[in-house]
Amino acid sequence: MRGPDPRVVLGLHRSRHERRLLTGALDLEVTALDTSTNYLGFRSHEVLARVAGDLLPKFTLSTKVGYFPGTAGTEHSLDPVRLHAAVEQSARDLGREPDLVFLHNPEHSLAGTTAQSREDLREACAALDGATARGLCGAWGIATWDPTSLPRLVDTPMPTPSVLMVRAGLLVGARTLDAAEALTEAWGLGAGAVWGMSPFGGSARAPVWARIDPRVFLRDGDRYSHAQAAFRVSYRLPRVSAMSVGTDEPAHLGELVGTLAAEPDEQAVGEYRTLLRDRLSSQSD
Repeated sequence: MRGPDPRVVLGLHRSRHERRLLTGALDLEVTALDTSTNYLGFRSHEVLARVAGDLLPKFTLSTKVGYFPGTAGTEHSLDPVRLHAAVEQSARDLGREPDLVFLHNPEHSLAGTTAQSREDLREACAALDGATARGLCGAWGIATWDPTSLPRLVDTPMPTPSVLMVRAGLLVGARTLDAAEALTEAWGLGAGAVWGMSPFGGSARAPVWARIDPRVFLRDGDRYSHAQAAFRVSYRLPRVSAMSVGTDEPAHLGELVGTLAAEPDEQAVGEYRTLLRDRLSSQSD
């Protein structure tokens, strides 16, 4: 069955938040923008509103809450009152309500799979669900860097997110990939409700991308660079409908957008998943 057409989301993690990047994205018809309250030293929303406030209505805008400035640096919290207040503050700082607000890395404040962890996650989800009901954002979701503990915490009374964002790509291990798929199933989310992030594992210029050839995972791989192929196959590891990717160069963004028409080789991707699971099994023995 054919899934939804792949989409690109411009992620602002490590971005300089320059106006030319946003205008370049719009020129490429990239109209989804993702940031977080803690990006750019907790100034992302304020800077976006100042340098590109007139452009923001042209984007579907998502942000994240969960990290806060603390006396000893950045701290994480799932306190429902703080989360709700952070959604309110996000709308004020941006000058508009975000279309989507993610609960940012809830695993950071959860102590394993205890009953208390399950209750903490439920209350955090309820806080974002309540903020959505009040019209402070259009929808809410979960963005998780390490989802391995989360599937066992999801139970029936817990509110259901509209979108799940997880790590994706060739550098993601079998345990994380399996957990992301288990979490998708636990919440009953469809294929169009899962986004990927960090498709290059941090940098498209990392030495690993010169040592391996991701083009083997595409049917027409010879037409693309190693970075382009790694980006396109990331939509299958795990299966996601959108990919949040960061860059400060519109030309680089254009190169990635140009790969969306490429067709992943499903058999090659499946064999790679099997190799990852076999490797994990051998390490566990």
